[in-house]
Amino acid sequence: MLWTRRYTPTKMKQLQPLKNLTQSRRTALVGVFVLLFPILSPNLFGPLGRASPSLFSEWNAPRPRHMRLLQGALDREISIRQQVELWSPLPDQGWKPCTQSYRGSPLPEKSQGFLQVFLDGGLNQQRMGICDAVAVAKIMNVTLVIPRLEVNPVWQDSSSFTDIFDVEHFISVLKDEVRIVRELPTQYAWSTRDYYATGIRATRIKTAPVHASAEWYLENVLPVIQSYGIAAVAPFSHRLAFDNLPESIQRLRCKVNFEALNFVPRIRELGDALVHRLRYPPSSSQTSGNIDPTDRINTIVKAGSGKFAVLHLRFDKDMAAHSGCDFEGGKAEKLALAKYRQVIWQGRVLNSQFTDEELRNKGRCPLTPEEIGLLLSALGFSNNTRLYLASHQVYGGEARISTLRKLFPGMENKKSLASAEELADVEGKASLMAAVDYYVSMKSDIFISASPGNMHNALLAHRAYLNLKTIRPNMILLGQVFVNKSLDWSEFEGAVVNGHKNRHGQLRIRKQNQSIYTYPAPDCMCKVA
Repeated sequence: MLWTRRYTPTKMKQLQPLKNLTQSRRTALVGVFVLLFPILSPNLFGPLGRASPSLFSEWNAPRPRHMRLLQGALDREISIRQQVELWSPLPDQGWKPCTQSYRGSPLPEKSQGFLQVFLDGGLNQQRMGICDAVAVAKIMNVTLVIPRLEVNPVWQDSSSFTDIFDVEHFISVLKDEVRIVRELPTQYAWSTRDYYATGIRATRIKTAPVHASAEWYLENVLPVIQSYGIAAVAPFSHRLAFDNLPESIQRLRCKVNFEALNFVPRIRELGDALVHRLRYPPSSSQTSGNIDPTDRINTIVKAGSGKFAVLHLRFDKDMAAHSGCDFEGGKAEKLALAKYRQVIWQGRVLNSQFTDEELRNKGRCPLTPEEIGLLLSALGFSNNTRLYLASHQVYGGEARISTLRKLFPGMENKKSLASAEELADVEGKASLMAAVDYYVSMKSDIFISASPGNMHNALLAHRAYLNLKTIRPNMILLGQVFVNKSLDWSEFEGAVVNGHKNRHGQLRIRKQNQSIYTYPAPDCMCKVA
């Protein structure tokens, strides 16, 4: 027999406060859990994260956009002739570097004072600023203090000039051109970043226009130095013109960029180790089981024995959001990118007024990892290619890269090639990591950048200077072919090959207003007689 406990109305009233107390405790516990959960598990939240999307705000693993092309790429056959043409070095283009034979005007006996500059931005933007600083010091006949690199607001990297570049080499290469000192003399020790941050100072120049002329510095900065013995220019990024400068100043900028700025030994040593492992990987038999000897020989021939390519995959959240494009990550991703645009740029993004198709037809959408993989496949890179991925963070994380990795299973990066101990000095430091990627990129047989940017421009120029093969994606063509869902693999491959015939490193002459740090000819190079 089942017994049921019955309560009288009086007893029920007596139990009610206890019930309410229990419910209050449960509610309080739930509240505490909700407040603490994001703190205990921060990676699950954070819609403004710049790498992998958060689980609850925007995680919706993107599926391949181009399944038909992907299958064609996986089934393709690549001829030996394609491989030979792809991996062959660039022929001589009739130009050579000029800075080695360049001899500037001798240094005057006395310097007119000291110049300080404060450089913001990432590694390659700071690199351009360093070149400009040397040029401005030469124009004014002043002594340059080793530039101060500001803490990057995005990656919070506090690496200094001496952490990245070989100071002794820098000063030595330029000793006959410009006076350079590591630190200010004691009498000017007061001229610090903190000093300029706490008030208006007569020695700080913060009105330097973008792409200022040489005359502007002679008229506005030199008098300050003559009066006080020192001037500090901040901000200084992009503060020197590309045109209407003496040939000697242009050549000096090139000399700084391509000869004086060497990375510190630890970066070069790590880079050399990565390059060696890319060129001489462990035998495929260690990871792929037993392979027929004939197949192994064919694989080596197809991949280009001892050769590797570097892919600079710039697909971070900044770029994805600012482009205004749809990357098919679902409604959650669209909302997250829209929120990011609102927070970072207050919604003022020009591209947001266009449809995704319009943006793609104009070549304004950054290539996704999947799309860059299809491009490489169409250009003749086999799935045995040794491909090094130079990238700080990819929006969407590994899920976004999975299709690219399916096409190129031999893809490597710093963490797959080096041990934690080897990476200890650069881990978590964006500028040092970028320096390693830059170094490896300069050693590669082929360099490809997925989207324009400072790293793209810097390597485009440096490799052109040395006549190294560099593939520039035709963004307008690719935007249009990826929009056309009716193309089969052979049609896509044909369009890509034809659209990239003259985009493998052929030298382009700088035009007016274009950057000397993207187009080194004719300022840094001379025609071979």
